[in-house]
Amino acid sequence: MTSNPQGTGPDGVEAEGGGAGRSGTGLPGGSGRGASDAVEPGSGGPDSDRPKRTPAKRIGTRLGVIWTAVVIALILLVLLIIFIAQNQDQVLLRYFGFEGQVALGLALFIASVAGGIVVAAAGAARIIQLRYRDRKIRKNGAKPR
Repeated sequence: MTSNPQGTGPDGVEAEGGGAGRSGTGLPGGSGRGASDAVEPGSGGPDSDRPKRTPAKRIGTRLGVIWTAVVIALILLVLLIIFIAQNQDQVLLRYFGFEGQVALGLALFIASVAGGIVVAAAGAARIIQLRYRDRKIRKNGAKPR
């Protein structure tokens, strides 16, 4: 059997819709298949024996993550500097018998840092507690509760 030129059927008769450069659907630049030759995706068409390709996962590098974190930290630092600069009103603070005047922006910044330290200390205590429990379980061979 010989190969068929585009636009002709298996018996050499010109396909529906015209001459060369036209598909069986009658639209220019089509697939060359007629409506009856359509293959549903996943129905075992001509490409069904090919292995399916999964989309490549994009894996970020450690350097890329660090660079992104630095950029975000710099943006937050600039916003913090603007906040402190716009809140320069002096306020009176009293804390455990100490008293003094400080800029409002600086006082709020110090309070937020102190809050972060409290949260970090609580988290560190919990991590230490869980590691101790895990080490004890591994040593005794007991099952965790």
